[in-house]
Amino acid sequence: MKKTRDTIEKLGFPRGDCHDLPSSTKTFPDGAQYRVEIPSVEGPASFEAVVEACKQQDVYIHRISQGSGIMLLTDEELQQMASIGQRENLEVSLFVGPRGTWDITAMPWASAGKVAGLRVQGMDQLVYSIEDIKRACTMGIRSILVADEGLLWLVNEFKKTGELPNDLVVKISVQMAQSNPVSIRLMEQIGASTYNVPTDLSLARLAAIRQAVDIPIDIYVEVPDDIGGFIRYYEIPEIIRVAAPVYIKFGLRNSPNIYPSGTHLEATSVALCKERVRRARMGLDMIRRYAPDLKTSEKGASGLGVPIL
Repeated sequence: MKKTRDTIEKLGFPRGDCHDLPSSTKTFPDGAQYRVEIPSVEGPASFEAVVEACKQQDVYIHRISQGSGIMLLTDEELQQMASIGQRENLEVSLFVGPRGTWDITAMPWASAGKVAGLRVQGMDQLVYSIEDIKRACTMGIRSILVADEGLLWLVNEFKKTGELPNDLVVKISVQMAQSNPVSIRLMEQIGASTYNVPTDLSLARLAAIRQAVDIPIDIYVEVPDDIGGFIRYYEIPEIIRVAAPVYIKFGLRNSPNIYPSGTHLEATSVALCKERVRRARMGLDMIRRYAPDLKTSEKGASGLGVPIL
């Protein structure tokens, strides 16, 4: 085993999980160690609810993300999402629409086939996905969420040709599910801007990933029930210390999965968004209480995909 660990180390990776929990020396471009994300902001009404709740709760955020997909927003709604993001100087990250679970295939719904859930199936879906992204970018969006390695690579190539904006942030969904430093470095090499790690990684495993990659890590500190249901608030300071730069992400326990969302679920989406901001208040209080020296970014800081109108 020592020989194997020696070879892995020579290749530029940790010898094992970092149980000594070394402090990360890496930061965002502005020197900050953490930023805050509110996920599942499914439309303009939900976005405005987040903005208002942040004012009421005195919560400072940097990014919102959406899961239903670009394809399920009208042109007017896309423009509104971009306009709110620009007005508030926040990144707006929208999921690319086509995915396996919305297709006509059965495997993503089978007990042993769920691993295929959000993969992009076939060349036509890849084309649809690129079209989805192009449409969002024409409306000013500068951050997308992907859950397929082939789509990630293709987006990177389209950026090289100029068919997609070079400043487009490509955020990787938690559903991509790579869980080790080697796999996540591969995602970094083919174009990932930030990587949402699986929700159940220990501090030692997060620390090992940070030793191997430079891109920001996104991590749920409250996890929706259907992807684990953990509440890790007391770990937030240590997560930031060992894994910086990180996006601290506040999901919500005991809440329905509303993907794909729409006006029929708007009241529920708004209520869930307000509670996510309240949860963020609790998490940020943990940082102020136990690690007040940790540094966060200003809104619109370098690296954020704030919409451009």
